[in-house]
Amino acid sequence: MHRPARMIERRAWSWLIACLLLVAPLGWAQVNPAEVTQLHVERTDDGVLLSATVQFELPQAVEDALAKGIPMYFVAEAAIYRDRWYWYDKRVAFATRHMRLAYQPLTRRWRLQVSSQPIGSSGLILGQMFDSRDEALAAIQRVSRWRIADPSDVDPDATHNIDFRFRLDVSQLPRPFQIGAVGQAEWIILAVRNQRLVLEHR
Repeated sequence: MHRPARMIERRAWSWLIACLLLVAPLGWAQVNPAEVTQLHVERTDDGVLLSATVQFELPQAVEDALAKGIPMYFVAEAAIYRDRWYWYDKRVAFATRHMRLAYQPLTRRWRLQVSSQPIGSSGLILGQMFDSRDEALAAIQRVSRWRIADPSDVDPDATHNIDFRFRLDVSQLPRPFQIGAVGQAEWIILAVRNQRLVLEHR
């Protein structure tokens, strides 16, 4: 029996990271890996809430671009699948969290914007200001009680899995940076975690 397509997709990101590290030149090994160190989901009257912690270091190329005032875009994605014995698992919920991090040289402060939709260059979305890069990164790395689904999306009597992905989105960089960043290991920040969904009701 062939494995369901969703299982192949679910493991593809992890396999890709492992293969890249194995076949890449020595310089690729210098890239600091990203890892989802904590993942917790709870069901409340307001919805299904996800909390997570992602650990990573910024590659030097990303650091240099930020110092020049080039904003960086990060994306978190969460998908919930309900097990079905007779067919592929059904995706019952999907949510995205877009984060735009920018350094402002004049004030020497960091601005973080968060939205459920891609953040354009207009900057109309209100953001939070930080005095240091480490404080801004800590806010990006911690996801707290993010609403990823309605309570009715998850059947308490069914079995579910959750896919969580976090990545640096180079497709939103200015065009010259996109050309130099796509496919380059020093621009890769990617963390993936899949686990059986055990909901805590609160």
